[in-house]
Amino acid sequence: MKYQAKRKAIILLADGTIFYGKSVGDKEGTAFGEVCFNTGMTGYQEIFTDPSYFGQIMVTTNAHIGNYGVNKGEIESESIKISGLVCRNFSYEYSRPLADDSLQGFLDKNDLFAISDVDTRALVSYIRDNGAMNAVISTDIEDIEGLKKKLSEVPSMKGLELASKVSTNEPYFAGDKTATYKIAALDIGIKKNILRNLVKRGAYVKVFPYNSSFEEMSSWEPDAFFISNGPGDPEPLIDAISAVKKMIRTDKPLFGICLGHQVLALANGVSTYKMHNGHRGINHPVLNLITGKGEITSQNHGFAINREEAEANSTLEITHTHLNDKTVAGIRMKDKNVFSVQYHPEASPGPHDADYLFDDFFNLIEKSSKLNEIV
Repeated sequence: MKYQAKRKAIILLADGTIFYGKSVGDKEGTAFGEVCFNTGMTGYQEIFTDPSYFGQIMVTTNAHIGNYGVNKGEIESESIKISGLVCRNFSYEYSRPLADDSLQGFLDKNDLFAISDVDTRALVSYIRDNGAMNAVISTDIEDIEGLKKKLSEVPSMKGLELASKVSTNEPYFAGDKTATYKIAALDIGIKKNILRNLVKRGAYVKVFPYNSSFEEMSSWEPDAFFISNGPGDPEPLIDAISAVKKMIRTDKPLFGICLGHQVLALANGVSTYKMHNGHRGINHPVLNLITGKGEITSQNHGFAINREEAEANSTLEITHTHLNDKTVAGIRMKDKNVFSVQYHPEASPGPHDADYLFDDFFNLIEKSSKLNEIV
């Protein structure tokens, strides 16, 4: 293991608080974004390539990052989506036989700036108490005032539309065109493992850009609709909300995940709000209010839907609740084949407690198809 020289670096928070560290790979650099933390002990490659993290500086709470390298089969999109990385100990070497490259090589190829040797326990504790906020990581430690000025110009995540930054520009297909069912998916930041879960259950999926109209999607004559996860504030997604309202009227099955869950709520007149910290990790406890069973889930979101408004909405039923803070983790429409969850049943790596939701979706599609055949 060769010695790695490291430049001094800082993470400067929007409120002026500074934490110190070193650059990864002796690189000079600066990166801006909303700082957040993920509590997962594994899955860093999936986290870094998850479109839902676009525009965020990721703080990893696991003490060691990079020790198992990277693998081409473990990406959730074609590029790294986080804007920067903060960690405690960065492993330049890796030991997994299945790895294709080191994490440093992966970050270099994607031109991502990262800093290590940060007291991440203190940093995470500070963020937890004071909330998610914009931040900058930089090796330009002599120009703090200049960094503060640039940081003040970075827009808040509240009100920020980011789906357009990560969505496909043109429709594309996933799966076998001879598959049993056709699903039209609205890409507002879709993960590859969601498509894998749909395809392996017998779906041919057409993925549409974030601003596609309902008419464009329905002209393909799908058996069901899907609304994906994604980054940013859901409220600016006017086109998606409008399309979902029309999807609901078709009586075809509709499933939404994460940002898709929030868009579905907005389409039903339920507002959303920016959370103090959000939920990011693979150990979040959720109670299924229908079955009474608990689930350990993977979550990644900084916005949530309004519980009081959801409870007061006569067309909706809350199906899942987060056990840590009682936020709404799932809803369904009482008279439609429409449901959504705030968390990620496609979690890769696990947990896999919630992958039954894909089965529920396909059961609805099958029943709906049989009814249409009778009619």
